Amino acid sequence: MTAPRRLLLAAALLTVLSVRADLIWSPETGWRSAGGVVSPLVAPGDQGGKALDLMNAARSAEEQGAKGRALSLYESVAKQFPHSIYAGEALYRAGNLRLDRHQYVTAFEHYQDAIQQHPDNTHFNEIIGQEYTISAALIDGARGYWWGVIPGFTNRRQGVDYGETILKTAPSSDYAPLVLMNLSRGHQRLGEKDESKDALDRLISDYPRSLLAPDAYLRLAQAYAADVQGPEYDQGATNQAITYFEDFTLQFPKDPNVPSAAKGIADLRTVLAKGKIQIGDFYFYKRDNFVAARVFYNEAITTYPDSAEAAIARSRLAEVDKVEPTYKPRKKFLGIF
Repeated sequence: MTAPRRLLLAAALLTVLSVRADLIWSPETGWRSAGGVVSPLVAPGDQGGKALDLMNAARSAEEQGAKGRALSLYESVAKQFPHSIYAGEALYRAGNLRLDRHQYVTAFEHYQDAIQQHPDNTHFNEIIGQEYTISAALIDGARGYWWGVIPGFTNRRQGVDYGETILKTAPSSDYAPLVLMNLSRGHQRLGEKDESKDALDRLISDYPRSLLAPDAYLRLAQAYAADVQGPEYDQGATNQAITYFEDFTLQFPKDPNVPSAAKGIADLRTVLAKGKIQIGDFYFYKRDNFVAARVFYNEAITTYPDSAEAAIARSRLAEVDKVEPTYKPRKKFLGIF
């Protein structure tokens, strides 16, 4: 191997090793890697260590409270030397400074660039945490500041979109269940009931062992229960709510909210039983269809055996048994009725 090729290989090896090294800051030495001083060779296109000089100047300004200057310098490093070891750190610190100024959109963009363009970024978990903070703040109605000074408008939709971005970027993160819970809340505030339920369902399905899973089951059951309009309407939401309440009590029998879930089940079964009785009454009193009436009265009893509605259904069955043997079909009037 020729000398020039050996030098190139050594430079490339140094670059790889340096890129993987953690950056450490101290006022005395400036930025350095865990194994020593950072080499300018890790900044492609850098002449005379300009990237390192900018990073040192940025951190010094940050330490002295000159955050505006520090922000400008960090963003210059990220823009001028995007493939260097410094870029990930610069983007992370620029994101923090933008977040301090309530410039949520720019902060989130910096954070995303920091982990997408530099997947070995040692601040990965902190960045996901900061992104979660931004998403949650926007969902709660926080206002981004123009130029870091003037409050702008609320943007809950942006908060929801950021939550989805976090889930795609870090689906295995500890923040993922929290993000889904926030997404449910965000969709609810945007009037998107189906999307709100879907976020809770995703939490249950994808993170069943999460500490938030019990709360997700309960909220999902309550969301469907809120859609129940009464015994005279379609009972799809009622059945869904009962299912989630029952799943909650079966999977988390020691949860303090089990009594509340049991009451929810009782209330919903009451609605179902009333609906069955109403249909049975229709067939009994309006159509003289005793077979159909018996079917629905029996379903009311099966739905909630120990309820007042079940007692009503039993009395209706007794009435059917009494009327049916003596029943005479109604005469039609002029062949029409």
